[in-house]
Amino acid sequence: MDTELVIHNGGCHCGRVRWRVQAPASVTAWQCNCSDCDMRGNTHVIVPSQRFELLEGSKEFLTTYTFGTHTAKHTFCKVCGITSFYTPKSNPDGIAITYKCVDSGTLTHVEIKHFDGLNWEKSHKSTGIASCSKD
Repeated sequence: MDTELVIHNGGCHCGRVRWRVQAPASVTAWQCNCSDCDMRGNTHVIVPSQRFELLEGSKEFLTTYTFGTHTAKHTFCKVCGITSFYTPKSNPDGIAITYKCVDSGTLTHVEIKHFDGLNWEKSHKSTGIASCSKD
């Protein structure tokens, strides 16, 4: 994967939640089968939280759902319901960007890796996903 960072813009379906993130143009996205990600069909790119910026006016349109350990913060738009980003349990120091919510034109390649969220502890240890939120 490329290591040179570019600016990606993105957000929810209705456009009320907007953000920008610094990440390579070629990224690894994680497809998880935990009960939440599997139902939503979410595939996400994890970045260090300091590379994520929620744009002005977006916060008022966000709400958050948690369950289980309440470590993951499943953030979504109050208007359209889209989870364009959230704080993942695997990387509470990072942000998971739903790669399909990135505006077109800046992602050149997306490699999909699988995270077995149904066997969370084993997958967390074996995949190296924790390193994704580190610079």
